[in-house]
Amino acid sequence: MSNPVLVCALRRTNAFNVLVDTLKGSTQCGEELSRTDSALQRVMALTPEMTFRQAVLFFTEKDFVAGKPCFFYCREAVITGPVCFSCLVEESQRCHAESLLTYLQAGAQILCTVPLIKPGAWSHGLARILRKLHLEKFTVVGMKHLHLEPDIALGLLPSEVKEDPAALEAHCTYLTSGASLVLCLQRANAVRKLIDLLGPEDPRVAQALDPCLWRAQYGISTVQNGFYGSKSYQRAVRDMKLFFPEGLCCAECPTLEEEEV
Repeated sequence: MSNPVLVCALRRTNAFNVLVDTLKGSTQCGEELSRTDSALQRVMALTPEMTFRQAVLFFTEKDFVAGKPCFFYCREAVITGPVCFSCLVEESQRCHAESLLTYLQAGAQILCTVPLIKPGAWSHGLARILRKLHLEKFTVVGMKHLHLEPDIALGLLPSEVKEDPAALEAHCTYLTSGASLVLCLQRANAVRKLIDLLGPEDPRVAQALDPCLWRAQYGISTVQNGFYGSKSYQRAVRDMKLFFPEGLCCAECPTLEEEEV
């Protein structure tokens, strides 16, 4: 009790499980924490309810850095000495000052994300894809059948592809070779959920990881991998404005209104 301690409020998708895995894998305290959950409970809050109680105890609203309203958690201090862990922060953030304690009470926010089903993948698998989306509790709030223009196709590619001229040409040629189907999907934690369903960009890696991943099922190669998906909240907002400038078929949503979608 005589030494100072560091108390952190952290946030990211799937926060509790990620922090548990991080702490158990730490070289400094992994051995101690792997023995029992009671040791882990001394280091972090294990439930949303405990998180809220500890956040109110240690912090005020002014202590938090405002940003995208995503689920975050508080780590209770280890009383035997100072501990330092890196802060894992969700990549996508909005810049509006919000009450983070209020968001913690409210739970997961309803968000939108954009998948693009690439040429050849949707024409023979659309019914199954829509069925899977329904089972994963996604709501389709936008759908558009289109041929991608070269500049739009280029904007969908990651930076590492753009650095390789041969890969860049292959991707652009494929994306503009036929019709694609663009969807806008809505559900709690939509961006991360879609990324988890699609799996790695390389279908072979996805197949080895989990044959049920969508790129494992519908992909052929790193170029013809079946799907594009918004990789962050900010990217999802950009994609919504790009593909659905006329608006979406969904009920009024505070997050969409704030982003002027």
